[in-house]
Amino acid sequence: QLQLVESGGGLVQPGGSLRLSCASSGFTLDNYAIGWFRQAPGKEREAVSCVERGDGTTYYADSVKGRFTISRDNAKNTVYLQMNSLKPEDTAVYYCARGLPEGCEYGMDYWGKGTLVTVSS
Repeated sequence: QLQLVESGGGLVQPGGSLRLSCASSGFTLDNYAIGWFRQAPGKEREAVSCVERGDGTTYYADSVKGRFTISRDNAKNTVYLQMNSLKPEDTAVYYCARGLPEGCEYGMDYWGKGTLVTVSS
């Protein structure tokens, strides 16, 4: 059964760090791009970052560039999102998703259930 399970969310103070994990099962992770998205209360879901299969090219939203880092460990079937210098506006439910075979820009077909990140003092 195909699954994506996010973990690592929680409450953190502004300026702090968190590392989110996206554990996959039911498919071969290294054959797919994986993306991270977030949805803040009352706002639309937005793309945060994506990592391609193969060469591992990465993409970031302007709002997180320089603060967030996406990485993948195909041997562990896991994709990570390291989030540093967190701001209150990073507060959201974070989701990981599997990309279509064509890559990050072509959409996602399976989604995890999300993990909540709250940045507050």
